[in-house]
Amino acid sequence: MKYNPNEIEEKWQKYWAENQTFAAENNSEKPKHYVLDMFPYPSGAGLHVGHPLGYIASDVYSRFKRHQGFNVLHPMGYDSFGLPAEQYAIQTGQRPEDTTRVNIDGGVDKEGKQIAGYRKQLDKIGFSFDWGREVRTSNPDYYKHTQWIFIQLFNSWYCKKQGKAFDIKDLVTVFEESGNALVEAVCDDNVMIFTAQEWNSYSDDQKEKVLLQYRMTYLAETEVNWCPGLGTVLANDEIVNGVSERGGYPVIRKKMTQWSMRISAYAERLLQGLNDIDWSESIKESQRNWIGKSVGALVKFQVKSQKSKEESATGLSDFGHSTLDSFIEVFTTRPDTIFGVTFMTLAPEHDLVAKITTPEQKEAVEAYIEKTAKRSERERMADVKTISGVFTGAYAEHPFTKEPIPVWIGDYVLAGYGTGAVMAVPCGDERDYSFANFFKGQNGMPEIKNIFANIDISEAAYGSKDNVEIANSDFLNGLNYKAATQKAIAELEKIGQGTGKTNYRLRDAVFSRQRYWGEPFPVYYINGLPKMIDAKHLPIILPEVEKYLPTEDGLPPLGNAAVWAWDSVNAKVVSTELIDNATIFPLELNTMPGWAGSSWYWMRYMDAHNENEFASKEALAYWESVDLYIGGSEHATGHLLYSRFWNKFLKDKGFAPTEEPFKKLINQGMILGTTAYVYRLEGTNIFVSKNKIEDKKVQPIRVDVHFVNSSDELNIEKFKAWREDFNTAEFIFDENGKYIVGREVEKMSKSYYNVVTPDDICAEYGADTLRLYEMFLGPLEQAKPWNTAGISGVFGFLKKLWRLYFDENNGLIVNNDEPTKDNLKSLHKTIKKVGEDIESFSFNTSVSQFMICVNELSTQNCHSRAILEPLAILVSPYAPHIAEELWSQLGHTTSIATVPFPVFEAKHLVETNKEYPVSFNGKMRFTIELPLDLTAAQIEEIIMKDERTLKQLDGKTPNKVIIVPGKIINLVG
Repeated sequence: MKYNPNEIEEKWQKYWAENQTFAAENNSEKPKHYVLDMFPYPSGAGLHVGHPLGYIASDVYSRFKRHQGFNVLHPMGYDSFGLPAEQYAIQTGQRPEDTTRVNIDGGVDKEGKQIAGYRKQLDKIGFSFDWGREVRTSNPDYYKHTQWIFIQLFNSWYCKKQGKAFDIKDLVTVFEESGNALVEAVCDDNVMIFTAQEWNSYSDDQKEKVLLQYRMTYLAETEVNWCPGLGTVLANDEIVNGVSERGGYPVIRKKMTQWSMRISAYAERLLQGLNDIDWSESIKESQRNWIGKSVGALVKFQVKSQKSKEESATGLSDFGHSTLDSFIEVFTTRPDTIFGVTFMTLAPEHDLVAKITTPEQKEAVEAYIEKTAKRSERERMADVKTISGVFTGAYAEHPFTKEPIPVWIGDYVLAGYGTGAVMAVPCGDERDYSFANFFKGQNGMPEIKNIFANIDISEAAYGSKDNVEIANSDFLNGLNYKAATQKAIAELEKIGQGTGKTNYRLRDAVFSRQRYWGEPFPVYYINGLPKMIDAKHLPIILPEVEKYLPTEDGLPPLGNAAVWAWDSVNAKVVSTELIDNATIFPLELNTMPGWAGSSWYWMRYMDAHNENEFASKEALAYWESVDLYIGGSEHATGHLLYSRFWNKFLKDKGFAPTEEPFKKLINQGMILGTTAYVYRLEGTNIFVSKNKIEDKKVQPIRVDVHFVNSSDELNIEKFKAWREDFNTAEFIFDENGKYIVGREVEKMSKSYYNVVTPDDICAEYGADTLRLYEMFLGPLEQAKPWNTAGISGVFGFLKKLWRLYFDENNGLIVNNDEPTKDNLKSLHKTIKKVGEDIESFSFNTSVSQFMICVNELSTQNCHSRAILEPLAILVSPYAPHIAEELWSQLGHTTSIATVPFPVFEAKHLVETNKEYPVSFNGKMRFTIELPLDLTAAQIEEIIMKDERTLKQLDGKTPNKVIIVPGKIINLVG
């Protein structure tokens, strides 16, 4: 009976689906274990062999936990809203909902191309997903709950004192009774203070404008990353090197009225929560840096207006300035260096720039601002080598010395971080030092001040806080860093120009996108102010539009919708022609960002068909949070941060049972492609074999890896038929008449023609071979190249495993013989190794152990049921199809998936014999196996009678016999 993977795998995949083998129960008496993969965005390209790596790892772990007696929740769904589907719709004229459905379920696209679909591809690999809980973020029955969560955020505020979110109604009550003077809330900057009497006299619109400054989600004019090519705002993590990650379009900075999420309220909790979760240190560090906590002081510098050139011709002896009402607020972690301030730098987008810039500097400042707008914040933060800036012509007044401080703008300062302004202390900061020296001698750049005693700053700044003695700093002279910091803050507070403060780099997250394919906001507008649609009327369904581009007057694509207005009387969406701003109002035209639906999806899996709430309290109480989460590290400061934020908010509101969503996180490495290259002689259509290039000038061209065999030989006919310009190609072959391609390890990508699909591997070798091979490639968290040549070895291993159970001619050959000691030793070594490896996610070494075990059992000619039944269970998490078939052929009628994992018994690994090296005068001559319980005298007696000893001694008597039981035997003399 031969091993036929395709037949076996189809049989068991059908069995699992029909019997719902992997359906989890919400009220099981078993202990729970929740294993989750980051769900995929279903692109038209489908899966390549790199995509399933994490899924296979989580599946091995899930199956193992079932064997251990856990009630395992292992679901799968699709992050189906987002930019890629919409871009594809714009390019092809197809509806995003249609292409998304085909990409998931399979079918024929507009061009008549057959799409396999993610679901079929996933099923072919044999995952133990509970498909009864599948979610798609673009389905109305899912996104109605995303809309509901948005409403909860809108109707909440964050109390600093209690460190959690509360209902906005509670805040209104406080305002009605005592105003806002004593309210400790996370809110907009510069909120006006009002009394209860003033609040109660406000109109409804005035009250709503105030509340928007406190709500957890709010409308505000914000500096955003605007991508004209995509027609939308992008998050920082969606931009790479100044262009959009999707499409590579330029991104500029621009001010727009946007919905934002007050994630900054949770900065400290997000930081502290990292101590309670089992994530890699690199991911934690990424989030710590992104949150960016720093302790220091907020300092206010009063701006001076410059007199005309005629008035100030005498120079700065009379200061040449008069006081303005404007203040530049600066957050600094080094208030001890206040007397070292040489100049100030504002972000080019800072609100004060236009107000304080002098006429003489206006043209230069405006040109610089325009140039800066083309660079993303990430690019500006990362580029520490480029120095640029412009003097505004304005000056600020030092809070203590009252001396003038020139005000510059520079793109190394970000408007959204801190206050968007820095006090530049070149003697103590390398970037300020470089800036000051770069513009040295120019108008508005004074000499660098040195405020450190006995420190030479002629070559570089001194940025350390250690061993510092402050000098040239009035009342701070002689103090160290800590004492000077405390003194400076105290003096600033005395004069009302500063206070101690903790600051965070984390900024509120922009939550609007000017796109079509996303969750509609449950928002309509009265007098320009947002109103929430009552939750009982959700979902607000995404409307049909004729085109997915912005309108002619620049409105988002929903501006094209004919039926997109809210009838507040009849509570339904109606034609925009009916808008009267009395009972029928305009709806929000923006949609939610791609991360909205993924910020809570793990909770929906707990109770996926609940129509009334995103999950019942009972389901949430049972599953609590994800025990193991597997996904890419590229989501460190995006999805993984937003998810933690939403989870904490929902916990505050009583809708989530735990503070953190994911207890343990594993980041799988990338499987890289092995690109094939052909080499064309420059200026010709002649292609030279890799091993014949020598000193020829050639142009490397990527070629489809499917045209190349495992020996790197190019199929000439396929290559010539591939592209029209290759039809007439000529070739310089090697000595064997072959064309050998070059190879290079690169990211697996369609554009590199190096994509290998799991469908191809499954068709030729079977899914179990694919699963084992991906786990065998190397440690899960490391990047590794794909090499199809290695698959045959894994396939051969499965055939060898099969032959322990079956003979090609005689069928099942498993017997009831008592296992030998060697049989049991091989088995229990494997039980121990595999159990430990799965728990530590060392999947590659488990596969190695399987190979060792099968080789040993084959050598031992073992066909004992007592060995082969537990072996099938051991293999089951990795190669479930063959394991199910073996289990069934052994006479079992239930699935192997829920059979208890074999128990390791240490006694089978205890060695009873020892193979001793026997040496003569220190030189080993032979070995002998003896029982470990023999005494030295017994060992000596046996050795002295051994024929090999007698031959070595040749009639002589040794002077000394050295025996260490369990270690050595040495005869001397």
